Amino acid sequence: MLYQRSKEIQGSAWKRTLYIMLIAESMAMVGFSSIYPFLPLYVNELGARSSIPIEFFAGLVFSAQAFAMMISAPIWGAIADRFGRKLMVERAMFSGAVIMLLMAFVHSAEELVILRIFQGLMTGTMAAANALVASAAPRERSGYAMGLMQMGCGAGLATGPLIGGVIADRLGYSAAFYVTAGMIFVAGLMVMTGVREEFKPKESVDAGVIKFLAEWRRILSAPGVTIIYSMRFLSAMGRMMIVPIMPLFILTLLTKGAGVNTFTGLIVGIASAATTVSAIALGNLGDRIGHRRIVIISIFMGALFYLPQGWVSAGWQLLILQALVGVAMGGIMPGLSALLTNYTRSGEEGAAFGLDNSVTSAGKTVAPLLGSAVALWFGLRSTFAVTALLFLLAGLLAAWLLPNNRIKNSDSSLVN
Repeated sequence: MLYQRSKEIQGSAWKRTLYIMLIAESMAMVGFSSIYPFLPLYVNELGARSSIPIEFFAGLVFSAQAFAMMISAPIWGAIADRFGRKLMVERAMFSGAVIMLLMAFVHSAEELVILRIFQGLMTGTMAAANALVASAAPRERSGYAMGLMQMGCGAGLATGPLIGGVIADRLGYSAAFYVTAGMIFVAGLMVMTGVREEFKPKESVDAGVIKFLAEWRRILSAPGVTIIYSMRFLSAMGRMMIVPIMPLFILTLLTKGAGVNTFTGLIVGIASAATTVSAIALGNLGDRIGHRRIVIISIFMGALFYLPQGWVSAGWQLLILQALVGVAMGGIMPGLSALLTNYTRSGEEGAAFGLDNSVTSAGKTVAPLLGSAVALWFGLRSTFAVTALLFLLAGLLAAWLLPNNRIKNSDSSLVN
């Protein structure tokens, strides 16, 4: 009787953690993404103190943050396995709230870029949240848990830009940063007061700090992990390549360019909403039939839906194809997270997802520059073809190299 009661408590504990993290991460994503619509305009309003062109800073505020996160994410992930994943979520959210608040008081583009670098170094809430949820959820329910987290992330990314744009238009840029900082701070309080983590480090802190590199080497040597990271890098690149050219491309589709900002936001929102809806369904399906199959099919579908976007002649056609891409991403992103959980050892979730976030940030750093270069050399429409090729390459790698057998991890459980 006591054993059964203990199992029931454990079963409800991970679900409580999952649901709290779902709400908190959704709020954090709303906060972080709400500045995207006006960040280049904010840079232009601030101006630069140096002789460097302001257009350079408009791009640097995005790439600098991603590059800094690429460097810091694996370090924070390894620290999480020594000190606890909940602590890392709190670190990411509370530091993010402070940095966002400070952005309201900068006086130049250079100061804003510096804060964006600190944001990349100190935040990374999604990787920290995924590591916490992955360590709490049973591995046979990892697809459901990762799908639900992706749903929350997608919901935040779908609504954040619209909320931030409205606040900036009505109340000014500073007010948008105040609201953003407040939402992220409340999300941190939810985690601090609502989540309980039964954390037991595998080794002493002193020994663990010295062994970061050994842990990363062990993770990267596990069957399938490097392929997962390769697919994560390619899919992140593919998704971000069209970001710098999307408004310009939409401008060519709309009559006299009317409502280009609204329509761009609509496309981003619908694609994110499609990802949100499909992530939970495909995550559950992956738990039943295997995440490898879902990931491979979704990546090839992404390539299929990106390819014709370079030949659309009307905005509604692009809208539909982007929504279908969103559905495919709902299978790719949580599927890769579930596979990463299954292919790595229990107790290494922080390091595994820290490296995962670093790889994703590397893709986001390179992709906008590559997308702009392709558009400049070969035209706007060619960017979609190159994006489709990236997804096709990722699909071929998955079908060829992703382990097809059942892998036995360190806790003696068999996973797909």
